[in-house]
Formats: sequence, structure tokens, C-alpha cells
Amino acid sequence: MDIRNLRYFIAIAEEKNITAAANRLHISQPPLSMQLKQLESELGVRLVERSGKRLELTDKGRLLYQHALHLVNSLEEVKNELAEVEEGRKGVLSVGINTLSFPNFSKLLHDFHLQYPQVTFKIVQNDSAFLSEQIRNRSIELALIRLPLEQKDLTYQHLYSDPFVFVTKEKKTGTISLKETAGYPIILPSTEGLGIYHTIAESFSREHLTPVIVGECSDTKVLIELVSEGIGSTFLPKSVLSSHSLEGLFTVPLEEPAMNSSMGIIWLENHFLSSPARHFIDLVQDKKSGETYEKGFK
Repeated sequence: MDIRNLRYFIAIAEEKNITAAANRLHISQPPLSMQLKQLESELGVRLVERSGKRLELTDKGRLLYQHALHLVNSLEEVKNELAEVEEGRKGVLSVGINTLSFPNFSKLLHDFHLQYPQVTFKIVQNDSAFLSEQIRNRSIELALIRLPLEQKDLTYQHLYSDPFVFVTKEKKTGTISLKETAGYPIILPSTEGLGIYHTIAESFSREHLTPVIVGECSDTKVLIELVSEGIGSTFLPKSVLSSHSLEGLFTVPLEEPAMNSSMGIIWLENHFLSSPARHFIDLVQDKKSGETYEKGFK
């Protein structure tokens, strides 16, 4: 078993189909099928179960897949560390972004691209917990996330605090207290166990309030559509508002004590970072210190 075998198996595990995996690897199907059989024979275990043309990993197959990912990614890491190309002016910037968006992210990437036009991008959008795991398994190097979040093994650099606003279809001007919002049906902009959910729940708990929760939705676009339909109201970080159309909705600042979301950038602690990743962190730091982005770095 060598790295090539592991790469082949990773493709099979992720594509769940020999033909699709072969196309992804740019090889023909018969040799790939043979490689899988040889790998199973060498290890003395069944790695996949076949259901027609679809393949499903066995328990042993899932275990091998996790170890294979770690080994292959570790090898890539060593190769990158030993052979930085043209001082980071080539390579891949792999960065995650929180589902609730990040103001001026496209502008940030545009500025980065102007400085390093030969660096390609890998951008993953998901919730902060998922992105932190992607960093731990080295699928991405950096992520722009919102707290709170389990930060074990991660380096976190705070960028700015983002106040929440109340978003509702009912006409409302001025400000609104957290106690008043407890009288509205609420759709939480997150799901249980994630940071934003915890922030909102904790804010109500501190005030000894029980909100009327009618649903949870971590997709901001869908969430706004649900609020527009009058199903419920919600809370959103203020910076998110500029990225979405809120026509027909009212955004109301919260009275003190306000709810805030902390935005920052994370990477794996005590771990090699590629030159593109380091350059991106430097750019973010420069923008923060220079307060270049009016809606974001404050």
C-alpha cells in the first residue's frame, strides 16, 4: 500500500462509483477496480459494499478513508513546506467562510488576487463548527468564523465585534428591547450546538426570558425568505444585512444589553501555513489596522 493507492481509495470513497472516481483520477476504470481489489486483498478486509453501480464504505473502509485523508494531506503539507514556489506567489489559498457571510469578502479576495494573481482559490462556505473541523483535518488552512466556538488546537485572531439587529416583517421603528422580542415568534439563524444559536440563547437566559422559537435555519437567504413570508422574525449580525435584500422587512437595533457576534480568522495552532495563507492573514491584518473596510473591520 502506497500513497497512490490511498489517493485512489479516497477518490472511490468520495465518488462512491468506480467510473466517476476513474474520471476524476484521469485513469481507466479496469485498473482502478483492480487496485481496489488488491488493496482489500492486501489488508484482508472488505472496504466497500456494492449496490449496483454505487459503492458504500464498510466500517473498515470508513476507518481507512479517515487515515488516508490524514496521510495524503500530511504528505502535501510536507511537500509544500519543503518546496515553496516563488515565495508564495503560486499555490492555493484554501479558506473557509462562515455561512452568515463576511462583509467585503469578495473585495478582500480581489485585493489578494491583485497582489498574487497566480494563486488559485479554494473557498468553502459552511458553519463555523464545520469549518474548524475542516482546518483540523487540513482540508482548508484558514477560516473566517464567528464565535463562540471550541478553539482547541486552533489559533484565533479577533477582527471585530458585530452587533445583532432584530429583523421582522411587522412595522417597527426606533429600537427594541430583548424583552419585547420575546413576544414575537422567532426563527433562529442557526441550529442547536452552533455558535450563533448559543449566543442568542445565552442572551435570553441572562435576562430570564424564554423566546417563542418556531424554527431554526442556518441558510441566511432561506431565513430571510421565511421572515418575508411572515412565519417569524429573526436576529442577524448587522454586517450581514448589506449582503442580502431586505425589501419589505424592518431591521431594528437592540437596546442594551446588546447581542454581539465576534468575527475572526482561525488556523491550526503550531502548524505550518503555506505562503498564500500567511499572505492572506497579513492582508487581513493590514485591512483591520487601516480600517479599510467600513462595514467589517471596526
